[in-house]
Amino acid sequence: MSDPESAPHVWNTEQLRRAVDAAGVALWSWNVDTDQLVMDALGYGLWGVPITTAVRFEDLSAHIHPADRDRVRAAFAATRGIVGPYEIDFRILVVDDVRWISARGQGDDAGMIGRIMVGVFLDVTGRKQAEEANELLAGEMSHRVKNLLTIASALTAITSRSTETATDMARELTDRLTALGRAHDLVRPIPGQEGKAALLGDLLSVLLAPYDDLGAFSGRIRVSVPRMGVGEGAATTLALVIHELATNSLKYGALSVAAGTLDVSCTAQDQDVVVVWTERGGPPVKPPEGSGFGSKMVVRGMSAQLGGSIAYDWPAHGVIATLRMLKDRLAT
Repeated sequence: MSDPESAPHVWNTEQLRRAVDAAGVALWSWNVDTDQLVMDALGYGLWGVPITTAVRFEDLSAHIHPADRDRVRAAFAATRGIVGPYEIDFRILVVDDVRWISARGQGDDAGMIGRIMVGVFLDVTGRKQAEEANELLAGEMSHRVKNLLTIASALTAITSRSTETATDMARELTDRLTALGRAHDLVRPIPGQEGKAALLGDLLSVLLAPYDDLGAFSGRIRVSVPRMGVGEGAATTLALVIHELATNSLKYGALSVAAGTLDVSCTAQDQDVVVVWTERGGPPVKPPEGSGFGSKMVVRGMSAQLGGSIAYDWPAHGVIATLRMLKDRLAT
């Protein structure tokens, strides 16, 4: 006599129904002659249509995303000639909501019973959104790496022409690349803003923090700017500009002496953002006789990337640099 506990379990209809509901599987059947579909309650809810005895495939087609409609119609027609299981993913529109549906079933007319094909619908919106997010991230990372390699190559060429020894070149190139690294560390999503961005105040403070430690007292560098976002491209350009200004100040200006101070302020004027770099307490300064490679790089970056300009004043107390840029460029 066999042991009841070792006998295989036979699922009853109610147990199967509960398992299907728990898995979020919507059941459907399609009469290939009358084009009528019958679904369970989950299926009607998934498509956002009233529960009726039957609906035609064309009725459901009206809910399919226009970009997917012809593809899905062709695929469903082709299922009659498919031998074995099939699966197709597509989008549907339910009011203002876009959902991803995976339709799965068994093809081949020869395997049908009473001219009826059966299958399931699955809501795969979460999976599709995750896949799209991963693709976007991969594309963004590829784009960022290519940009950084291009910038690093340009900086290497510029630095090689503006230095005389390998040691000087290594030091200046390392400083410039480090400034870029600090800027990119700050590029992150900001609530309420699209894309990736850094806060302008955070960007300036982090870039200038190493120079604040070189003076006889802390707080020699003061940053006062309104809250606004900076896009990835603008952050890269500003990092180079700020590094160039700070390097010149450390060599010749206010940051070259213990008592020197630096104030960085910002105002937004209609479509423009104006950042003012003001040095005080340093040695007497005068306009340079010519433009070095670093200065040319600053001018080029302000114009090409930020749609703006940089202007200098040379009062007795120290240099004043005015950076003017377009507000929409700053966010990109």
